[in-house]
Amino acid sequence: GITEPDAGSDVASLRTHAKEVDGGWIISGEKCYITNGVRADFVVMAVKTTAEGGHGGISFFIVDTDQPGYSASKLEKMGWHASDTALIALDEVFVPTENLLGGINEGFKLIMANFQWERLMMALGSVAAMQLVFDKTLLYAAERQAFGRPIGNFQAIRHKFAEMATTIEAGRALTYHALRLFYDGHDATREVTMAKLKTQRDCFEVADECLQIHGGAGYMVEYGIERAVRDARLGPIGGGTDEVMAEILGRSMGL
Repeated sequence: GITEPDAGSDVASLRTHAKEVDGGWIISGEKCYITNGVRADFVVMAVKTTAEGGHGGISFFIVDTDQPGYSASKLEKMGWHASDTALIALDEVFVPTENLLGGINEGFKLIMANFQWERLMMALGSVAAMQLVFDKTLLYAAERQAFGRPIGNFQAIRHKFAEMATTIEAGRALTYHALRLFYDGHDATREVTMAKLKTQRDCFEVADECLQIHGGAGYMVEYGIERAVRDARLGPIGGGTDEVMAEILGRSMGL
């Protein structure tokens, strides 16, 4: 759990804090948009462990959700209904010393390492999601008849599939390249950031195009296409927004 009402990508602005006491720490603060925060048995949480320090004053703790002072409420959201998203309040929650994850005041390193893997996983997931919705729509276009022939036989629809197939393959190539670099132990920050930036927006646009090809059927819940659109919209936001990804890339070029 990293995100707070006033801190997300700017992790140095975290306000949730821990005070050391005999046998452990007392944590107070608030977290938001925490995936599975309602149903979780424990949450890995980034908190401030120094009054000052910016990036250097962050530590990670494993917080048991059954501790007194911990409460979580479910947030209603556009998509991803298969998992809950929580607003978490911590009112002097006790965490034992052994629940410190990593070194004290070294949490920023863990955050940066996790971001790379998280963003790579998001890119991989989006490539798979694009392929899935593409394949389903291709079958639909071969079966759905209009004006006496399958709609896939119309040039306007064929060209949509050509563009989407190219988009998916480009995203796959970039993502697999980033994965190879990451797996081999190279600094793949630039490539992972590119893959995340490229695939998330593309996934939403491909899903939306597939909904358009389905027409009215795509707007209906039974086909699952409208769900793909809703779920894909999180990609350009979660794990670092498109704007943050672009900023990372711009700075990597010395700008």
